[in-house]
Amino acid sequence: MRQVVAKTPIAPVLGEPRATSTQETQLLYGHCASVVATEGHWLRVRGADGYEGWMHEGYTTPCEDAPAAEWAWDIEGELSMGCSVRDAKGITLDLPLGAVIGGAHCIAGRTMGIARRRSTFPPTADAIVASTTELFQGTYYQWGGITPWGADCSGMLQSIFALHGIHLLRDAWQQATQGLAVEGGLEDVRPADLLFFSDREDGHITHVAMVIGGAKAVHIALGRGGHCLESLKGGDDYARALIERFRFARRLVG
Repeated sequence: MRQVVAKTPIAPVLGEPRATSTQETQLLYGHCASVVATEGHWLRVRGADGYEGWMHEGYTTPCEDAPAAEWAWDIEGELSMGCSVRDAKGITLDLPLGAVIGGAHCIAGRTMGIARRRSTFPPTADAIVASTTELFQGTYYQWGGITPWGADCSGMLQSIFALHGIHLLRDAWQQATQGLAVEGGLEDVRPADLLFFSDREDGHITHVAMVIGGAKAVHIALGRGGHCLESLKGGDDYARALIERFRFARRLVG
C-alpha cells in the first residue's frame, strides 16, 4: 500500500477532500500514513491509530519504509519535545511535541531518543498526570488538534499517553472503549483515569477529561478556551454542568 510522510510541522487531516473542510486530526512532521484512496490531489490517509481522513498531497512526500506507517511515537530515533530543526534543504522548521526528527538537525529546543523517553516518561499514573498538566499548559482549544500548539480534548490525551508508551485511539468515543470500567463513578476514580461525558440524548460520548487527584481533572475544553484544571466538586456553573454530563470512567494505568 502506498505511504506518505508529513513534510510540514503539522499536516491537517480533513473530513472531506476540500480545503474548506473541517479538520478532524493532524499528522505530525515525520509521521507516516497509508493512502487508502485518492481524489485528484487529495489523499485519503489512515494513520497508525487507524483514523482516516483527507489530506492534500502538498503536505506530504512519499514514504518508502513500510514499517514507518506504524506508531511513530515508539520509534527508536529522536522525537521533538518542542524544537527547531534545519532539514536537508537548509530550511528551518519549528516542530511541535511528537514530531519525528529523522534526518533533520536540531538547532534549538529538546529532542529525545527512545531510551531517554521511556525513562523520563514512564507509563505510570503520576508521570502521566505531570505531563498532562505541564506540557499542554496554556494550550488553546482547536478542533482536531493534537499538540500544545492547539488541541482538542481527545487529541491532547492521545498525544500524552503516546509519549508514555500507551496507545489511545483518536476520538473521545473511541477512547471510551479502552481500558477497564471504573465502578462507583466519580467517588472511586484515581489519577490518570479517563472521565467521559455526553451532551447528547443518546449518550454518545462527546468529551473526555483525565483525573489528576485532589478531586480535580484536567482537560482541553472549548468552554474554558483550552487547557484547564477542573474541580470535580462543581465549582462554577460550567463545572456543575460538566459533572451533570458525566457518564462513566475508564482506567488504563494501574
